[in-house]
Formats: sequence, structure tokens, C-alpha cells
Amino acid sequence: MSFPTDRPREACGIVGAYLPGEDAARTTYFALHALQHRGQESAGIATSDGSQIKSRTAMGLITQAFNEEDLVVLPGHLGIGHTRYSTTGRSTIENSQPIFSNGSGVEIALAHNGNIVNARALRSELEDWGATFNTTSDSEIIAHLMTHAPAPTLEERIVYAMGRLEGAYSLTVMTEDTVYGIRDPMGVRPLCIGKLNGGWVIASETCALDQIDAEFVRDIHPGEVVAIDADGLRSVSRRMSDGIRAPCIFEHIYMARADSVIDNRLVYNSRKSMGEQLAREHPADADMVIGVPDSGIPAAVGYAEESGIPFEEGLIKNRYVVRTFIMPDQRLRDMGARMKYNPLIENIKDKRLVVVDDSIVRGTTQAQLVAMLRRGGASEVHLRIASPPIKHPCHLGVDFPTREELLASNRDISEIPEVVGADSLGYLSTDGLLKAIGTVEDRNCMACFTGNQPIPVQLEMDKLAFEN
Repeated sequence: MSFPTDRPREACGIVGAYLPGEDAARTTYFALHALQHRGQESAGIATSDGSQIKSRTAMGLITQAFNEEDLVVLPGHLGIGHTRYSTTGRSTIENSQPIFSNGSGVEIALAHNGNIVNARALRSELEDWGATFNTTSDSEIIAHLMTHAPAPTLEERIVYAMGRLEGAYSLTVMTEDTVYGIRDPMGVRPLCIGKLNGGWVIASETCALDQIDAEFVRDIHPGEVVAIDADGLRSVSRRMSDGIRAPCIFEHIYMARADSVIDNRLVYNSRKSMGEQLAREHPADADMVIGVPDSGIPAAVGYAEESGIPFEEGLIKNRYVVRTFIMPDQRLRDMGARMKYNPLIENIKDKRLVVVDDSIVRGTTQAQLVAMLRRGGASEVHLRIASPPIKHPCHLGVDFPTREELLASNRDISEIPEVVGADSLGYLSTDGLLKAIGTVEDRNCMACFTGNQPIPVQLEMDKLAFEN
């Protein structure tokens, strides 16, 4: 159980490491720590000394899941790791990763970020092949497909699996002596390569490389498989996607950390540019610009600079609100956003505020924030959103609510200010978003805004599809 949230739910964070003569478990641990924002339900690390794979998984944050004694019993210079937010399968220890699979004389450990849209059909086929499933996640389907595929070598099985999988997958895969990094042909989720002390590290975001002082080398290309072993790093294959390229634009808006580089662009600068464009599209007569921490802050800075309205801190975020298994009582449920934010009353009293946030999902958080700011003395609250209206659920790894729960899917935009209690509301346009990031629509997945899915999806399949 977690406190109620109206934020987009993150994907997962993955790491792979091949570090001759070094402790891969410790390096993986600290890299995962930098990716904690991508998943807080469970964490896991698997390592190998070149002859045997060992692993540990646990529920909770990486700092809750591992201590010094846990790392000591994970020897070896190869490692992969995972921080999970569930997009298929419940949040249970059985569904924590890395996932293991044995078949055709090979054992692999696998960590997955993304979502497979043809998982139901593949699972049924794999069961016919004799595969046994111990989890309800689509990640185990990928692992079994790689070990049961009709091909003589693991690398050929990986290529075969990529030809059968539909959807989003960035993967780190480990055998007893090799670490693989794999990105789906559309490149939906990020995956990058860094160099460290003569070895190599693969991670979801560059901020994880920075955390361990690794040098960023390059992104893994969409459809590429890279392998790292005693001979170093090599590109095994590259599968093209018939011209479809669909990196998730929400990485720039919310998912990635602001200090990461996505598609050769610092995320902080993307968000600041969104705020600048938002100020051009939706100016306001106000005294102060404030941002909703953390992802709304860069956009608020950009809005302030473009509009000439001063930027000030107006909300303080409680950094220690984390996932909890204790049910809050009704009074705490009603407090909602107050668990996470607190207003700086002396800064906002009698002020006309522009409040910049990254997105609106259900609208409950924004309604609570607006009410909180009014109680703190704000005379006006003008809400500005640094992304277009979210009207469609995501099927490729971001756990948005159903369409019926999405605020902008069920109401005209002109009705939303009254729903959230704001004096005015402005969303960034899709053209403005693309201009701010410096890209074009047909080079990104924007399905949550437009409904234009890059591939056909099983609309009836939800995250609990394989639960008994």
C-alpha cells in the first residue's frame, strides 16, 4: 500500500556491469540508488564470478533491500540490477527482478524496463513449449523466450526473441560470463553505456553513470544488442523497426532525472525550454512563479525567465515520503498532498501565483495543491502545465490510470480550472512541446496525448492480466 498519488507511475531502472577485478555488486548498488526514482516497489541484484550466478531481491527501496552483509554474499565482477515499479504483475517478491530462466543448457538473469503488448499470446505459446512460469510479469516471458527459442546459441535466441516481442523493452541480461544490453527497435525506453576502470556499465539513465564516476560513451541504439565479456564490448546485432522510432517523450517531461541526458539533451534544459514555451503560449498577470517540486521546478524557472515574473520557492517537498505498507487513516487520506508538500506561507501570502507543474493525471493532486496555496494566503492561483493534456493510457511502460480516470479525457479543457479550483489553466501544446525538446512527433511516442500508438496494442490487457 502507498499513500494516494496522482503522479504518473515510473517505469523501472536497470543496470548491468562488467568490471574485471572489481566488486560488481557494490557498483550496481550505487548505480541503482541513482535510479531509485524509476521504481520503489522492490530491488534486486544478481552477480557472477565467471562460473556461478547468485542473486538477492527484496521489497522496498534499494537502501531497505540491501545492507553490507547482502553485498558480501554477491561476489563477482559481473552484475545486473533492477528497481521495480510494476506495469505487469502485482507488487510482490515473486515478481521482483532480476528474473531467472533456464533452458537449452543456459541460465540467464534478466532485468527489464518496459511493457510487452503481446505478452498474453507469447505466454500461451511458451507454456506449450514446456516453459514453467513462477511470476505474473511479462519480464519472465522475455526471459523464457530467450532460453527456449529455436536457435543454437544464446545470441541467436536473443535476436529471435526480439523478432517476436512487441512493445517496449530495455534489458540487461547476464549469463555466468557475459552481460548483454538490449533495447527494443523503437527505442521506447532509454539505455546507455559507460566506461569505468577498464570495464563497462549499462544503465537506464546517465545519472547512474555519474553516480559511480563512469564515463558516458553512448546510448544503446534502438534495436541493438551489445555484449560485454572478457574480450570487451561488442555490438552483436541491430534490428530495425521498419522506420518506426518511438522514444517516450514523457522521459523528458517527468520520468528521467533532471541531470540525465536523453537523446543528447540534458533533461533539465528540456524542461526549462518547456516552461519558456509555456509562458509564450499562456501568459499570466501575476506576482510570482513557483514550481511543483521536483520535475516542475525547471519549467517554472523557464516560465519566469520568459515572462519576467520573479521565480520564488513556494512549496517545500518532504523528501522522506516513501512507499509504505501501513494504511493511512481517513484523516491522512484527506490531507493528500500535504503529506508531500508544504507551502512557504510568508512567500505566497497575498500573492498572485503562477504554479507550474509537469502534468495532470487525475487532477486530485493539483486540486489539493491549489486549496493548500489558498489556505496559505495566495490571492490568485494560475495553474500552468508543462505538457499537453493526458487523454490516453500508456501501454508501453508508464502506469497511467484508465482513460475513464484521466481528467483531461473526460472533460473539456475549459472545465478543468473549476475542477481543480484554479483561477486559470494553461497546457503546453503538442507543437510547443516538440519545439521545446527540439524534435518532431514521428520521432517520439506521444500516444498519451494523441492516442496515436506506434504499434497495435491489446487494449483489454491490464497489469494484472496474469494474476490467478
